[in-house]
Amino acid sequence: MLPWKRVLRPLTALLFAAAAAVATVPAATAHASSAPSTGWNDYSCRPSAAHPRPVILVHGTLGNSVDNWLSLAPYLEDRGYCVFSLDYGQLSGVPVFYGLGPIDKSAEQLSAYVDKVLSATGAAKADLVGHSQGGMMPRYYLKFLGGAAKVNALVGLAPDNHGATISGLTNLLPYFPGASDLIKATTPGLADQIPGSAFLTKLNAGGDTVPGVHYTVISTKYDEVATPWQSQFLTGSDVHNVLLQDLCSLDLSEHVAIGLFDRIAFHEVANALDPAHATATSCASAFS
Repeated sequence: MLPWKRVLRPLTALLFAAAAAVATVPAATAHASSAPSTGWNDYSCRPSAAHPRPVILVHGTLGNSVDNWLSLAPYLEDRGYCVFSLDYGQLSGVPVFYGLGPIDKSAEQLSAYVDKVLSATGAAKADLVGHSQGGMMPRYYLKFLGGAAKVNALVGLAPDNHGATISGLTNLLPYFPGASDLIKATTPGLADQIPGSAFLTKLNAGGDTVPGVHYTVISTKYDEVATPWQSQFLTGSDVHNVLLQDLCSLDLSEHVAIGLFDRIAFHEVANALDPAHATATSCASAFS
């Protein structure tokens, strides 16, 4: 076996493991059907006049519809929202860990799920909140699958809008011939997130946003996956880019924590979903 081949498989495994940071908490055997039946994935929930749109939560790579949202879903539910979450991007024979399939196909699954939620709730539009890939993938739905007519706002928590270098790890791929092809063949959802991929090139060509949708990006300078963190930000006429440390310099959340339990980030999510009643976000928001 050639020396580079001895290194190839460990490198690929390392990339795969590092990308797990995009996901959530340690895997559980949870699925959407096991989410709480009141408010979260409750299809009898009807949006209120105060919060007229259902909120759909879109997990990150290697996450799922429950583990990624054990804190944010109840946070929004307690504030009167109808909250839903989906699983997408499952590979054959791989349970629990989702978001690994081709991202354009995952966007098609999101499209079908949005239709399902809108039909059940009677709402005209939904709001989307996503973590990592879940904050980036919906942009494909908005741009190419007609989602802009059905979505009011997209809020991304550490979204890898222009790719994830994983603290520069993906920059090593050219030194290992065949590594990129192996990743693409086995985990296309990971390959699609490598900067310069055909998917990202198509997604970002002609501008980051589409008219009619309000975009919010919430980032942390301690992100170790969607790096550099500045690459998460979007450019457009209706974009609000937020760095958590500008709101609270004591916030040490990195890529995983910002989606799992950072209530300062959650406060900014709530502001983005209801800007008419937004309140200033600060370190004290961790206790709100």
